[in-house]
Amino acid sequence: MPDFRIESALAEQGFALVAGVDEAGRGPLAGPVVAAAVILPEGLLLDDSKRLSAQQREAAYVMIRRVARAYCTVAVGPAQIDRINILRATLEGMARAVQRLRVQPQYVLVDGNQLPPLALPCQAVVKGDRTCNSIAAASILAKVARDRIMTAYGSRYPGWGFAGHKGYGTAAHREAIGRLGPSPIHRRSFRGCEAP
Repeated sequence: MPDFRIESALAEQGFALVAGVDEAGRGPLAGPVVAAAVILPEGLLLDDSKRLSAQQREAAYVMIRRVARAYCTVAVGPAQIDRINILRATLEGMARAVQRLRVQPQYVLVDGNQLPPLALPCQAVVKGDRTCNSIAAASILAKVARDRIMTAYGSRYPGWGFAGHKGYGTAAHREAIGRLGPSPIHRRSFRGCEAP
């Protein structure tokens, strides 16, 4: 379970405002990558978004937004992903999410092993969504925001089934691409959804 050990150690060093940062949607063939940043009050314990049901994530999403000192989600669309690559798009989205927080953090904890371009003290935390509460909160915000975007795209582009698979490369999704070609939200630089 995620906890506040990292945040508490930073608070002892004088970093009272610590933001957790994570993303959702690096792997899918379609749709945006969504980055989230959040500054939590201490004492709110969460779990990694991947270990929660969709209903639990939605409830946690509402609660995090209600109690967070600050939060922001940023979507980076498929055209930008194709232009600069998925890693750079993810890191830029993370940086923008932090920069747009209404309360600026003193320190940033980022899920993974790479850091976004920020002029703030940052620490990469591998598997941070499983161990660090601030990052777990960001993972929930990013995942729910992205799922909502993909559900909306499912209505706009019904042939590809986005509401079900959320853009991931399932067999049904790949079959739809083979039958219909790529949609306007497919990542053309990804194998399996190149432009004809």
